[in-house]
Amino acid sequence: MIQVENVTKRYGQRLAVDRLNFRVDKGEILGFLGPNGAGKSTTMNMITGYLSATEGSISLDGHDILEEPEAVKRQIGYMPELPPLYVDMTVRDFLSFVCEIKGVPRQHRREHMDRAMSLLKIADVRGRLIKNLSKGYKQRVGVAQALIGNPPVLILDEPTIGLDPQQIIETRNLIRDLGRQHTIILSSHILPEVQAVCSRVLIINKGRIVASDTPENLSKGLVGENKLTLRVAAPETDILAAVRGLEHVTKASSAGSREAGTIDILVEAKRDHDIRRPLFALCAKADWPILMMKSMDLTLEDIFLNLVTEEMEEKEVS
Repeated sequence: MIQVENVTKRYGQRLAVDRLNFRVDKGEILGFLGPNGAGKSTTMNMITGYLSATEGSISLDGHDILEEPEAVKRQIGYMPELPPLYVDMTVRDFLSFVCEIKGVPRQHRREHMDRAMSLLKIADVRGRLIKNLSKGYKQRVGVAQALIGNPPVLILDEPTIGLDPQQIIETRNLIRDLGRQHTIILSSHILPEVQAVCSRVLIINKGRIVASDTPENLSKGLVGENKLTLRVAAPETDILAAVRGLEHVTKASSAGSREAGTIDILVEAKRDHDIRRPLFALCAKADWPILMMKSMDLTLEDIFLNLVTEEMEEKEVS
């Protein structure tokens, strides 16, 4: 759907984006992450056609953004981090204006406006001036304008900034639902939010891609070993000795007792070796009931910090 090839962007002598290559498939929700100044907003502005690349090409559904800008822009709904709202307009008048500049046929404008207001739950403020709305409502109006025209691609830059916890959950669910009909690029600093809704994560730092994969695969690649937490009703010394004797186990340590008559242990195994079944068989044979067993995958926040820090250290060494 979206193809970015060898894209570079320079501002004078400063290199903001350095030879980016990636694609976003139809129906995919891509999480776009990076520290401040990494080049995220610059890249999104180039995809939308707001900025032109110094080098490289960007195409959407086979249309090059430089050669066919209008054809590409018609297919994109964009909500920047600070939505460009006309605050002296009412919500209804502003969305009507957006319909006009997006070329929505007059007979379909009411339908598009009603759909966007319903999805974002802003129909109750349609007659109010935007400047009198809370920050959360203004943010929702920004998402609503991106939906006008029902574009196949949505690019959302920090869509939940200023929203309360309930509104964040509602917006998260909305993005997940929109992913059934739209291809979405989502930039957010709220990493659990990205992990909850995105099928793939792209992490950039200093204008370059440092990782691109599912959150699950990124976690496995960084951890290098399988890690489990086990809560079992067994004598601490006996269970630790038995687990350490299992093949492929590299480490077993006590995490103390959280429940009377039980012990929590942390178990690490070599990469690509699933030790859950051997653990279960061991405990069943010894008549030690397992009350909990869960994997200890890295969170997206752990992954992000790990990758960015690792790249910075590599550059310092070189």
